[in-house]
Order: sequence, then structure tokens, then C-alpha cells
Amino acid sequence: MKVAAAHKIVFVNRYFYPDLSATSQLLTDVASALAEAGLDVHVVCSRQRHDDSSARLAPRDTANGVVVHRVWTSRFGRNNLLGRGVDYITFYMSCGLALMGLLRRGDKVIAKTDPPLISIIAMWAAKWKGASLINWLQDIFPEVASNLGANPLPLVLDLLVRRCRDWSLRCACSNVVLGERMRERLALMGIPADKLEIVENWAQLDPEEPRMTRSSLLRWSLRLDGEFVVGYSGNLGRAHEFQTLIGAAQILQSDPAFVFLMIGAGVGMTQLKRAVSERGLTNFRFLPQQPRESLGDSLAAADVHWVSLLPSLEGLVVPSKFYGILAAARPVLFIGDPDGELARVIGNAQCGASISVGDVDGLVRVLRELKMDPSRVRREGENAHKCYCQRYSAQRALAAWQRIVGAEYRPLPEEIVKSHRWRAGDRSG
Repeated sequence: MKVAAAHKIVFVNRYFYPDLSATSQLLTDVASALAEAGLDVHVVCSRQRHDDSSARLAPRDTANGVVVHRVWTSRFGRNNLLGRGVDYITFYMSCGLALMGLLRRGDKVIAKTDPPLISIIAMWAAKWKGASLINWLQDIFPEVASNLGANPLPLVLDLLVRRCRDWSLRCACSNVVLGERMRERLALMGIPADKLEIVENWAQLDPEEPRMTRSSLLRWSLRLDGEFVVGYSGNLGRAHEFQTLIGAAQILQSDPAFVFLMIGAGVGMTQLKRAVSERGLTNFRFLPQQPRESLGDSLAAADVHWVSLLPSLEGLVVPSKFYGILAAARPVLFIGDPDGELARVIGNAQCGASISVGDVDGLVRVLRELKMDPSRVRREGENAHKCYCQRYSAQRALAAWQRIVGAEYRPLPEEIVKSHRWRAGDRSG
């Protein structure tokens, strides 16, 4: 039941349930939890899925108490840069019109970062309708694109876009970021410190019962018993570095006990497969993204997991797969900036190791040490799980969001949090 005469909470993101992309799942968790707490929650999104631009989801729907407004956009998809830009522009236009019709004075609009720069549209709609704006930043554009050499904007337009984006951050009553490095980056950009708040992401699996490697059905089906498995799970994109891993795998090719299990997709995964083939490496296994309900089992198939991020992207992106690894009670091998967001957490929690980009010998040394010391693997895995429960639980994040939107804190029943009903249950109403 909604709170009587309550103002609306309106989220904006290109994807929402039943889409399974990372931003969609996180948004689905928060929106559904706020609706569970009795708030009037709406989502403005597209009619597509992240992995299927031809999908035609219902224009209006209700999912687990959340009212979903799916607006029209073009459908060129993600493979063509120009087409993707057109998809962005049509979403900006349709989303702006939807917000103008939906928002009322006193409402709160919460803008995520897919598509990039949607906070500018949300700011204008909020100003016009007397609503307040909260930005939920999963990344910072166009800086990410510029650092990847993929910014299509001319210099003058790029500067204009950045000024408008910064204005939308300053006008917001709060900007929710993913970590200390991102907060530091925005502070240097002139965003007031009192408008920056950290709420880290969380895992898409139940962390209460991490599985032992010997109980993983996937590991058994791949006949990996007795091997030392280095895992990766999720999207491998342009922001992630894998040359260091390839170099280590070449050196370890002579030791048949090492297996590199890569699960997921993305342009980086395609490039990694090509590099493995060109070098004739036989110690890799590639699998497509596994069903969400199998995530706990697939993460348990590895003894350790690796995550990477280009150092130039520190403060702009935080790899969300990190939280799933912690929840699965596995040590984390981070390849990137030794003073990066994840490196800081790993060092403080003693739940893995950080290796600089290009330090192939260092990665080989760590992998050999871990293989020879099962007690260290177990200890760092336990530390990872403890770190997750203390700092990155879903309950903690959902409580933070209740406070941010100004709702009276109502702890969700533990059975709802543990079952993740808003992730995997019936969302039809």
C-alpha cells in the first residue's frame, strides 16, 4: 500500500526489469525495495532490453509495486556508434516528455547514467515542474569516453556538454557515487562536498551461503577438480585490461594445473578470445553469460577471480562484478592502479592482491603463491565475505536509499532480503 498523499519517486534509466543488465538489476532492487517500504515509485525507461534492441516491452506496466513507463526510442542497438547515438537522442526526447507529464511539485526524480548525460534532461524537467533532482552516478561521461579514445564530440560541443553536466550535478540535492575515488574526482570538478554521498553497489546473489569449490556443479561439469581455476564473470569491455593476464597465462601454460575460466561477453571478451587463439593458449575456457539464478554456482567454480580497470578510469568507473566476488567468498586479483578504489578495499580487507598493469611477473608470482597455499586462499576468501557483509550488503544500500529519498527508515524483512524477491520473484504486480 502506498503512503497517502505521498510525493512520487521517479527513477530514470534506459533499462529496467525484466532486463538483466547491471544498471537494470541495481535499479530494480532499489525501486522495488522503496515500493515495498510504501513509497509511490515510478520508473521511466525504454521498451528494449540491453541485449535485444528489437524487444518490445509493454509501454506501461507494474512490477512488484513499481509503476513502469516505457517510452519509445529508435532501435539501432549497441553495435553501431552512430546508431547508438540516435538511440540516445530519441530516449532523451521521449524521456523529457514523459517527465514533464509525470512530475509534480515536491516529487523526486533520480537520474542514473544510462544513457550518458540524462541528468541534464532530468534537471530541466525537475526545475520546470518544481521537483528535486538526485543523480545516481554509475560512471562519469564524457570523461570515460575521452579516456578510451571514443568520444565522438567535437571539442567545443564536448566543453559545452561538460558544463551542462556539471550544472546538473550542482543543481541536484544529492549526487550518489560509488566510492571514494569517484567522490574525489567530482570534488576536484567543483561539485560541493555536501552534495556528494557514497553508496556502493552490491552483489546479485545471496551472500549468506557462499559455496565451496567442490560443490560447484559448473566446476564438476567442466572436469576442473584438482585444477587451480582463475575466474572471470561478467562483461569484459573497453575499460578492462587483459594483456597482463594473457602474459601470465603464457608463462603458466607449461603448468597444466592452472585454468583460466572466462564467463561473459563484451568487446573485450571477443578480443581476449582472439588473443588466446593467436597465441595458441590451451589453458583458457570460455563460456557465455550464465543464467542469473546460477550466478552463485558459477562464481564458486573458481578458486580466485580477477578484475581489471584501466588506471586512467579510476574515479570514473567502479567494476560492479567486484561485489559478487566478495559475496562468493573468493580472493580478488585486481589489475590496475595500485591506489585505485578496489586496490584500497583489497588492501584494507586483506582479501586478495593488487597488481599493476603490465606486471606479468608479479601476477605469475601471486598466482603460484596462492596455488601452493590453500590456507591463504581460504583465509582471503573469508576476509572477502566478511568485507561484503560489513560494507556492501544489499540491506545496507537499500537503507541508505530510503534515507536519501527522505523516507522513514523501515528495515525490510530479512526473508525478503535473503530471497531477493524483487530480483527473481514474481514482479507482475
